[in-house]
Amino acid sequence: MTWESIERLKTAAERNALAISEVKAAGRKVVGLYCLYSPAEIALAAGAVPVVLCGTRNDPIATAEQVLPRNLCPLIKSSFGFAMEGSCPYLSAADLVVADTTCDGKKKMFELLGEMKPVHLLHLPSTPGEEALPFWREQLSGLVKRVESDFGVTITDQNLADAIKLANRERRALKALMDLPQMEPAPVTGMQMLEMLFKLGFFADRETIIELAEGVVNEVQAAAKAGTLPERKGGPRILLTGVPVGMGSHKVVRLIEECGGQVVCMENCTGYKKADLVAETGDPLTALARRYLSTPCSVMAPNQGRFDLLEQLVANFRPHGVVDLTWQACHTYNVEAYKVRNFLRDKFDLPSLHIETDYSEADAEQLKVRIEAFLEMIG
Repeated sequence: MTWESIERLKTAAERNALAISEVKAAGRKVVGLYCLYSPAEIALAAGAVPVVLCGTRNDPIATAEQVLPRNLCPLIKSSFGFAMEGSCPYLSAADLVVADTTCDGKKKMFELLGEMKPVHLLHLPSTPGEEALPFWREQLSGLVKRVESDFGVTITDQNLADAIKLANRERRALKALMDLPQMEPAPVTGMQMLEMLFKLGFFADRETIIELAEGVVNEVQAAAKAGTLPERKGGPRILLTGVPVGMGSHKVVRLIEECGGQVVCMENCTGYKKADLVAETGDPLTALARRYLSTPCSVMAPNQGRFDLLEQLVANFRPHGVVDLTWQACHTYNVEAYKVRNFLRDKFDLPSLHIETDYSEADAEQLKVRIEAFLEMIG
């Protein structure tokens, strides 16, 4: 079954690059974001447009390897390759790029990127929690001052509070969308969900994101209520955890579903890691600092938030197995895979498969054999 609302979203997304050009022509500023630790609300509060930057395709990696080492994470190489080629319209449009010191590879790549674009670097603490909060709040305060200076604006607490409310509405809409596969069988495939979440990240207008996401949710829920959901073969339900994925780096999601599995949930930065709300009371900058610092990424030590989120998602989505995806040379996720496997086994008796790969199709057949065996084992 083809969902009309999903087709409408995909059609609307075809104008995203043009919409950014129109925004620029109208005199608005654009802020490029690479990571979930960068608060989109600060750009919104300045009247600017926050956009996610490119870094999920294999094509520009060869270009990046003219400068960067080959044994580096493909996400970093893809991001820098887009910058070298000038082939990401969102990066080209960005008046300011916000970067985070999540890992050493990114940190050094951002030094090189700073020779091409204005970059503001946020120095991320390596430990989450209240003890790191004052430092992280000061980092966000520095970003506010940089945006005010570069864009000639004043960002008030009310501006930030309004931006937080808008961003929270977007988070609620995206979470409702991601919650749809709690149904059995899932009414949308993992590839459909990934494509929607990926394309929604490039819209210039937050209200459009909310409207399109809510449109899909409303259509699917109406079909469920009417008993007209499409009949789909219910293969093993798979929870995907680990590194962020997108269109172009979707190989593992595609292979799982080609082999008969259902990717019903993504714990990663593409999925539920961005679903937590920001508090709408109290000092807005402190609220932003607390929310973004709690992002459960493997660069944090300890990273208890990831295990808390996995526990919640296992309860809500009832997976039969978990695939833990790591990009080659992503050392923090690779090391943490050991704890994830033991946690899933000891807490839930859930089997898991750890995959380390890159963006290319070179190992697709080998991965397919491993995934088929895993699905057969749990099927």
